[in-house]
Amino acid sequence: MSDRDLVVRVADLNVGGDGDALLTVGLGSCVAIVLHDGSARVGGMAHVLLPSPGLSRRNDHPGKCPQTAVPALLERMAQRGASPRRITARIAGGASMFAALSPPGTVHMGERNVVASRETLRELGLPLVGEDVGADYGRTVRFRIGDGRMEISSVMHGIRIL
Repeated sequence: MSDRDLVVRVADLNVGGDGDALLTVGLGSCVAIVLHDGSARVGGMAHVLLPSPGLSRRNDHPGKCPQTAVPALLERMAQRGASPRRITARIAGGASMFAALSPPGTVHMGERNVVASRETLRELGLPLVGEDVGADYGRTVRFRIGDGRMEISSVMHGIRIL
């Protein structure tokens, strides 16, 4: 059986069930936050752009930052039968795409996004069971909800499974 791809764009989020795959392309400094309830076969993904809502002029997209994306995912997943007690999290992305152009000691947006994502998951009691973050290259993430397989691919580094 082939999964149906549900695309998650920048600063957006989506939720699906068995037979769906959540897909986001072009993660640089952005972070993909993936939540999964394997028993209910429900999953969600956010493509987080910023580390906090205060950095945005408009807050009309809950997927823009982890503090709003994760609660929105939890709510939508619960509507499909997911239980917060069973939900695990994984993250990918947060690259420092242009680190060589920055002064030494600069904290890059990718690193800030990773820290904010981890902190939000910790505050909400969601175990972080896998991550592929940092470095200096972009990623594409495809998460198959039915079997919980998260594929992270990049041009130079192939495919990694979380």
